Amino acid sequence: MNSPLVFGFLGTVCHILGVSMLFSLPWAHSALGGVWDNERSGFIGLIASMAICFATGFLLRFLGRGASESFSRKEATAIVVLSWILATILGMLPFLLSGAERMEGVPLSVCDALFESQSGFSTTGATIFGELERPDLLPRCILFWRSTTHFLGGLGIMVLFVALLGHGTFGKTMMRFEWSGKSGPRERMQLLAKALFKIYVTLNILLATALVLQGLTLFDALCHSFGTVATAGFSTFNASAGHFADAGYSCAVGIEWTLMLFMFIGGTNFVLLYWVVLRKPERLFHNTEWRVYLGIVLVATILIICSGVNDNPTETPTRTVLFHVVSLATTTGYVTDEYEKWNGFACGVFLLLMFIGGCAGSTAGGFKVLRVVSIWKLLPQEIEKAYRPNVVRPLLLDGTPMEKDVIQRILVHLSVMAVVFVTATLFILALEPATTWGTLRVDGDRKLIDSAGAVLSCMNNIGPGLGLVGAKGNFGHFSEPAKCLFACLMMLGRLEFFIVLSLFHHGFWTGWKKRIPNTS
Repeated sequence: MNSPLVFGFLGTVCHILGVSMLFSLPWAHSALGGVWDNERSGFIGLIASMAICFATGFLLRFLGRGASESFSRKEATAIVVLSWILATILGMLPFLLSGAERMEGVPLSVCDALFESQSGFSTTGATIFGELERPDLLPRCILFWRSTTHFLGGLGIMVLFVALLGHGTFGKTMMRFEWSGKSGPRERMQLLAKALFKIYVTLNILLATALVLQGLTLFDALCHSFGTVATAGFSTFNASAGHFADAGYSCAVGIEWTLMLFMFIGGTNFVLLYWVVLRKPERLFHNTEWRVYLGIVLVATILIICSGVNDNPTETPTRTVLFHVVSLATTTGYVTDEYEKWNGFACGVFLLLMFIGGCAGSTAGGFKVLRVVSIWKLLPQEIEKAYRPNVVRPLLLDGTPMEKDVIQRILVHLSVMAVVFVTATLFILALEPATTWGTLRVDGDRKLIDSAGAVLSCMNNIGPGLGLVGAKGNFGHFSEPAKCLFACLMMLGRLEFFIVLSLFHHGFWTGWKKRIPNTS
């Protein structure tokens, strides 16, 4: 292991985080809507956090001095995971040092801050805060940092490193991790990463501008832009995106349509958006995954509308159904209605959408549409082998044969997701006290649905779930061990499981290799 090189990159992580916190400080000023009596603690907390970030960064850079430039996939893997863990720990400091409270009289614990930080960087959007609109409990400058973590995590912190640091060979390895599934164009990965970063920033600017023109303040527009393009879901309002209609915004309908459009774009493979920018939109429409992604959104919307949603269909317009389908399919998590109170069929469709997620190479989480398409194509071949075992047919995707090891990784990925989901759900069911639900006794089916929904929400980076963590709920009621588990699930889901799990493999740290027995 090239430890000095790893230390050097971790030091750069610290400096990037410290600089990023700087942009949250101006929102404490009265000229931008801040009230100093409320913002003082947040401002001091950010300054202290920045100092810790820079000090830690200089220490790590010192330990990494003289590192060689050559490194293997092992070092790249270590940098990815350790950087994410370090970012989560440093990212929670502003929440802790500002003295923010998740509800009146309830200060944040370390687990609370860790949960919120990981939720931001992993673009999950789940929260432990029960009151977002009281700056005396959660200062505006801290609220802006909370949304900034979405911006940093949107395309993945590692992709930003590739674009900004200029390490071409390292960039190729990083991009392989970040863009799981089909490989991107053959251009140099460094140039591609810079192009994707520009697209990502441009989308944020366009959305923020559109929201300001529709009546949002610059603060709210930026925060919702960070949460939308990153398909993340942090809002500055307790009612999430439903606030605009509740507060009587004249352009409330237009705001919802705007958010829908950019959520859908955020769930699209950014490499395809790159080709659209190059005036080759046919690559988008000829892409099987994107066509299936569009079809899933449309079919899910039609099915939920046809199911009736509730006893009075006029209370739930088509726009509301489409909004929630797009929001949950892209794992964004913005809500305008209590969708978990719709009929059972609608909730079942939403659970399926939460599992599938968006396209590979997008900012969305979930299993990914590409993997679903691959398994769907593999299924008839396996059925045919039951009566024609000698037939060998290539598995084609967009006319290109898929390698067997890619198919194997997809199936193993699905298996790992299932094992983690079941294990984590059983852990919550066994150890979470009944007081989490506010009663001495709770029905078993409700506890099962709430626990499974919370695990699925965190593991697939969605945000809201069902029941206790539904549209108007939050994760603040869960116990400290549960919150730590949820934080781990968020990181596992965001980094595609195997990158994180590889650090727990004996051979990763020791160079151990399994001896192949001599069969001769």
